[in-house]
Amino acid sequence: MIDLRSDTVTRPGPGMRDAMMAAQVGDDVWGDDPTVNRLQATVAERTGKEAALFLPSGTQSNLAALMAHCERGDEYIVGQVAHTYKYEGGGAAVLGSIVPQPIENEADGTLPLSKVAAAIKHHGPGLGAHFARTRLLALEDTFNGQVLPAGYIRDAVALARDRGLAIHLDGARVCNAAVARGESLAQACGPFDSVSICFSKGLGAPVGSVLVGPHAFIERAHRWRKVLGGGMRQAGFLAAACLYALDHNLDRLAQDHANAEHLARGLGAIDGIAVQGQATNMVFVRFPEEECVPLQEYLAERGMLVQVAPTARLVTHLDVTQADLDAFVAAVKEFFSRV
Repeated sequence: MIDLRSDTVTRPGPGMRDAMMAAQVGDDVWGDDPTVNRLQATVAERTGKEAALFLPSGTQSNLAALMAHCERGDEYIVGQVAHTYKYEGGGAAVLGSIVPQPIENEADGTLPLSKVAAAIKHHGPGLGAHFARTRLLALEDTFNGQVLPAGYIRDAVALARDRGLAIHLDGARVCNAAVARGESLAQACGPFDSVSICFSKGLGAPVGSVLVGPHAFIERAHRWRKVLGGGMRQAGFLAAACLYALDHNLDRLAQDHANAEHLARGLGAIDGIAVQGQATNMVFVRFPEEECVPLQEYLAERGMLVQVAPTARLVTHLDVTQADLDAFVAAVKEFFSRV
């Protein structure tokens, strides 16, 4: 099966499975699972943060972060199509009583800082009592595979600091961003007060995200993890997979990026479709709308899984080789030669 739907579809390989089976475990709700504790200490050290917290999912990690940064009735500024706003069930509002203030994203995922500045609200005498109090700016890196420009991050952080806001990074794929920029994790995460890092995407672990930040912040997030149902018991089996991924699958993300470039070149040579862009491990392709369903069925019959749409996202990962991509390109070319 060649599955290009997402980098979340990876399966643990033999080395990761062995690490999971050999894991020493305890009860993480009691704080005595040694493998979870080692994962948290390792990620905190590698990101240059004081503390870290293991959570079941990126959605819960982001939500716990928002709830640790904001009180009920506070506001966070976020992109209109950011994952924390659009694709996480409205959890900040529903469960955290936190007011989102969406700003329309630019094509590269940035938020215009002039609009961010104009949206900031503070409590104070007079009219200030009418507003939700802005407490947090949330960014996302990578965004549709694109790496946030280093200069933009610097300016966004400076604005947040100047206006008294904390700044959180939805770093579901921050490892891809770090590799693409040639940075360490500490350099990629350093500017932010908190970062949520997903291990079940390009890093290839089956489950889990790690939230990093200052000690006091992580203590608050730990309480919210419990409230949100994220307390797990012998979670060391899962943490072991994340530790393995950190040691074996981080640097190899560069291969996923190279494979995405290879895929984009191959698809770009096919008449009838148009490659709209490629960044890190993602390729975006325009397909004729009337051919989307037939193409998806045609590929599925050949053991190839893609969400074919007028604008489709194809994602490379550790379970897809360059030979797989060549076979996929050949199948798409064959389909359009028959149309």
